[in-house]
Amino acid sequence: MMNKLFEFMNTKFAPIANKVSKNFIVSSIQDAIMTILPLILVSSIVTILSLINEIKPDLVNLGKMSDFSFGIVGIGVAFLIAYNIMEKSNLGDKKLLAGVTSLSLFLISIGPKITDTGTISFEQARFGATGLIMAMIVGIFVGVVMRLFSKFSFFKQDSGIPDFVIVWFDSLIPITLMLGFGLICTDYFNLDIYNVILSAFQPLSGIIQTFGGFVLINFIQAFLYSFGISPWILTPIAYPVYMQAIADNHALVAAGGEAVNIATNETVYGLFLIGGLGATLTLVLLMAFMAKSMRLKAIGRATLIPSLFNINEPVIFGAPIAFNPFFMVGMWINGLLLPALAYLSMYWGFVNIPSDSFMLWYLPYPLQSFFATGGDWKAIVACFIFMGVSLLVWFPLFKMYDAQQLKVEADTQD
Repeated sequence: MMNKLFEFMNTKFAPIANKVSKNFIVSSIQDAIMTILPLILVSSIVTILSLINEIKPDLVNLGKMSDFSFGIVGIGVAFLIAYNIMEKSNLGDKKLLAGVTSLSLFLISIGPKITDTGTISFEQARFGATGLIMAMIVGIFVGVVMRLFSKFSFFKQDSGIPDFVIVWFDSLIPITLMLGFGLICTDYFNLDIYNVILSAFQPLSGIIQTFGGFVLINFIQAFLYSFGISPWILTPIAYPVYMQAIADNHALVAAGGEAVNIATNETVYGLFLIGGLGATLTLVLLMAFMAKSMRLKAIGRATLIPSLFNINEPVIFGAPIAFNPFFMVGMWINGLLLPALAYLSMYWGFVNIPSDSFMLWYLPYPLQSFFATGGDWKAIVACFIFMGVSLLVWFPLFKMYDAQQLKVEADTQD
């Protein structure tokens, strides 16, 4: 059975998944999100400082920094996706123009209010996490349209006209059509494109926010990673939902209510990615301090420091966990159990549901758990429980593989 699964993943699924991850649209989304991550990390630092402010109120309140870091990620994504699509399509001479056009269309689409005196105003929330889906769609739309129109030119290759002039004129039609489309929808038909898009994606958000949806999407990531396939392939699906969820939680708490959305990046990174996807830290500790085979002991000690900071690529591909029947099973079990326990711990009120952005995923556990949940001490208890669960999952698999490796080393010496 396992051999058939390996064969299917290697020959059928992996090539398709790799093709999807390298698709110019998917890879452009991934690169855009990776580029804006420092803005989100700034907001995470502000979250830590806000907790310190509760203890020492006379410190400078830097809360507004989040409004101009995490609060404008939509602007960055709208620009960067169109920019990246042009770059990946070998149309570098149009990438800046595509990015600016996408930004312009994004601003039109989020419903600005313009008075008779010419004053323009925006809802700030639409620039941030809640506008991320809108920004992604606009960026893809502009990038694809510009890519299609790049096949057409008013000029012959030997026209002698400077290249930048050719780019200007060739881009007039697609830019006019796209911005005109946005203005017609918003001004003539009085359509709030932002709310339309948000409503269309609401069912997906609702599914991921359920217990089953949350467990499933995290299990799929662990399952794919066990075959060496980057879980980033699911970024276009999960990331905007998680980002909107934490923004909604923050708004609810700011209005005097309670956070309700459990499925957030903060829940994922804060409670159960202990050592990285699959909770591999406990496996590394077992290898570093309990392994009898020299190979596993060396791998455990070499990967211990990265694992403490939740960087598990070295152990995934060095132990290896990927394509290793012993350890792949552990990834799958942890990929099911730990998201389920994390969700239920918040659903039953044992751990606070996060309401502030916190994406410093390289912060060691249980500090990660404490800060991600807004300073909830019970999250530290939950973290140690989850570590204990992951240890129970990894221990028998580790013992079997260690015994196998010890035998291989003994046979080699003979």
